[in-house]
Amino acid sequence: MSTRLDLSKLSLMDALDLAKLIEMEACHRYQSFATQLGRSGGYDAGAFFASMAENEAKHGQELEARRKAMFGDAPARLTLDDLYDVEAPDMGAPRRGMSTLQAFEVGLAAEKKAYDFYDMALPGITDPEVQELFTELRDEEAEHVEMLRDAMGRLPSSASAEVEFDLDETPYL
Repeated sequence: MSTRLDLSKLSLMDALDLAKLIEMEACHRYQSFATQLGRSGGYDAGAFFASMAENEAKHGQELEARRKAMFGDAPARLTLDDLYDVEAPDMGAPRRGMSTLQAFEVGLAAEKKAYDFYDMALPGITDPEVQELFTELRDEEAEHVEMLRDAMGRLPSSASAEVEFDLDETPYL
């Protein structure tokens, strides 16, 4: 989890751009996982990752709309190159046959990672508007952690079963 930025020098526009990029990075990673794993037809690990990609995309779009309302079409100064693995789940997380519960655990770890990022950044933020935004984003990540925990608690016992594959007929990830 890192950025190449001095977070204490972020303007509110830059902070909104950073937050949107964090969501985009997570969305792209989840989309990649969903594609790698595919779907079995039910609510499996691939379906979970696809739904997480949709959630991250939606959050990114909300941040983009907020930024546009405040700053119009002012060009962004930050790119995906300015961060790495802030909220995105670990690259090696998906594996053939993983259970739905294991996929939820990957998502839960990513949401906790995002919470930690915003929480650890807060003491170094000097701009009050950026501090308010990061507090809001940290609190949203805490809500996401709780939503995933609640959803995990409602999963059927079958969600912990790993899927077995015939290695002769299964494409490599």
